[in-house]
Amino acid sequence: MKLLKILVIDDEKLIRWSFEKHLNVKGYKVFLAESGEEGIELFEKHYPDIVFVDNRLPGIQGLDVIPKIKAIDEDAVIVFMTAYGSIDAAVTAMKNGANEYINKPFSFGEVNLLIENIKNNININTEIKLLRRQQRDKITFDNIIGQAPVFKQIVQVSKKIARSETTTVLLLGESGTGKDLFARAIHNESNRRDNPFVTINCSTLPDTLLESELFGHEKGAFTDAKKLKKGLFEIAEGGTVFLDEIGEINLATQVKLLSVLENRTIKRLGSTSEIPVDIRIIAATNKDLVESIQQKAFREDLYYRLKVFQIDLPPLREHREDIPLLIDYFILMFNNLFNKKIKEVDPSAEELLLLYDWPGNIRELRNVMERAIILESSDIIQPESLTCEINAPAETTMVAGLGDPYLFDIPEEGISLEDVEKQLIVQALQKSGYNQTKASKMLGISRDTLRYKKKKFGL
Repeated sequence: MKLLKILVIDDEKLIRWSFEKHLNVKGYKVFLAESGEEGIELFEKHYPDIVFVDNRLPGIQGLDVIPKIKAIDEDAVIVFMTAYGSIDAAVTAMKNGANEYINKPFSFGEVNLLIENIKNNININTEIKLLRRQQRDKITFDNIIGQAPVFKQIVQVSKKIARSETTTVLLLGESGTGKDLFARAIHNESNRRDNPFVTINCSTLPDTLLESELFGHEKGAFTDAKKLKKGLFEIAEGGTVFLDEIGEINLATQVKLLSVLENRTIKRLGSTSEIPVDIRIIAATNKDLVESIQQKAFREDLYYRLKVFQIDLPPLREHREDIPLLIDYFILMFNNLFNKKIKEVDPSAEELLLLYDWPGNIRELRNVMERAIILESSDIIQPESLTCEINAPAETTMVAGLGDPYLFDIPEEGISLEDVEKQLIVQALQKSGYNQTKASKMLGISRDTLRYKKKKFGL
């Protein structure tokens, strides 16, 4: 545990001296105040872990000091001291926010025991938070689904980045490609895994509120700042901050973020004091930041500070061979969630899922599967349970890159989607002179997907 800081507020000089003498020997940092006003001032300055406050003080009384300290920091641990053995005063102190009380005269054996119990409680609370977070964040690269060559290569690189000492990562990709999952996996496989992972969507908060959330603020920094608030950069000490939609922050906040990356310090709003921070920043966006730089909407120096390591996550249409794996995963997940017994997807429905372009990527596939599993009354998902965008009947099928001569007129007797897909691939290969790069561009798929399709159809 970090060096424990203890504040003693008592008007008796002997009491203050005794606390300082005994607690310094224990290796604690001790602050002394002889009045409530001085104690509050010292608390605001040093934020001690434990406060011992006497009841009878000159000026503001101990019972009134307690709520004022709690207003500054609701997590402050306060021990109420009274020389009069008054049960009523102790009860009132606890109602006002005190965590413990001790009667004068007391021995420092009692004080030491009390401090040890408080330390244990702090440690237990920290462990509970860590366990809850670990239960919530079981995401590692081993349980991120994807076997396509392009996807496996990205995972391998990301694993190396996670285990490195680098502090900054930039995740790029369309919405729904899994940037948040990669951010959590990077944290969970790093040496920061036992420290906090905090996340904020930069597009959901107004500029002033975003700054306050990131950097925190001092009491009175602005109209509604009634007490000090630590920002995410402080809360995440030793861990990771995930800044989603980084391309949405304004230029003023970008300047402050650049300062954090360069100096590893932050300033709360309304403060001139610099606070050192040890954090890894993972930023993500679906924007083209180079274009934003050209439009003067994003700082070039910040861009290069963020992309110490850049990971480009591919859209689902570029690793379609992973769609069956994702389908199986979502069936298992939603069966458990909704108490269903779906076994599989009908081949005709699966073909529709494989042909669809997935503009919303993996997130859209997840939503489609959730809807289908809820609606399906049998144990096999039929095409009718899919959304209209995927299941819409088409009178003609065309690939724009192949041009009008390759427009298919569906015959009255019908044609299977699999045959249409096979013919499109054959024609694309013929038109491109069997250049797989050109053919894949015509079809709007990746070379890996084209190779997968060729193998599937025996081409």
